Amino acid sequence: MEFGQFCPIAKTTEILGEKWTILILRELLMGSTRFNELQRGLSMISPALLSKRLTSLDKYGLIVKKKIQGQKGYEYLPTPAAKELLPIFIELGNWGMRWTRQHLTELDFDVDFLMLYLQRSILPEQIPGGRATIRFQFTDTNAHPDWWVMVNGDIIDVCTNDPCREVDVYFTCTVKCLSEIWMGETTYKKEIRTGNLKLVGHKSLTKDVTSWMSNCMFATS
Repeated sequence: MEFGQFCPIAKTTEILGEKWTILILRELLMGSTRFNELQRGLSMISPALLSKRLTSLDKYGLIVKKKIQGQKGYEYLPTPAAKELLPIFIELGNWGMRWTRQHLTELDFDVDFLMLYLQRSILPEQIPGGRATIRFQFTDTNAHPDWWVMVNGDIIDVCTNDPCREVDVYFTCTVKCLSEIWMGETTYKKEIRTGNLKLVGHKSLTKDVTSWMSNCMFATS
């Protein structure tokens, strides 16, 4: 995609305007470094297209591809040029919160994406003892309705198979309900009061969920 203009916006669009490129950079700036981590945050992208986009980002100096010592595969690390995009992406997200939320459809509420970002939102230092098992049961999806998040200090794992551990907190709701809470469009207390969310567990964890699982950076409530 070439515009044939010396305008910096045009050249920037040539580099960043291909489908998926901005979202790949979003994932890299949020801490993903492995190919499978990037795929998890971009569940609808094909491996071939992801490889193509990573090659393009490497060509333009936005990432560095490094062989993982003693392992198969590579790490993809953002360069200073990519890191300079972070405040721009934050402003883009703020704009999206103001002007695009009304255009969401049911297809936009992806449980895999939600759970990835909830995993990243856990604050283990705010959990008593730094250990907890959290179970999520979603009532509006058949593919993977049950999820577990296991916190053990800085190690936070997510799975869809019962880990056979005592659960400290149970969430029962729709993917949309929890997504909207995390995005700051509603609150845990409001959704519990209206019956859209059932939250069961030790009071130290259910009294103020946002103290140990923060909302999205774009949330305003």
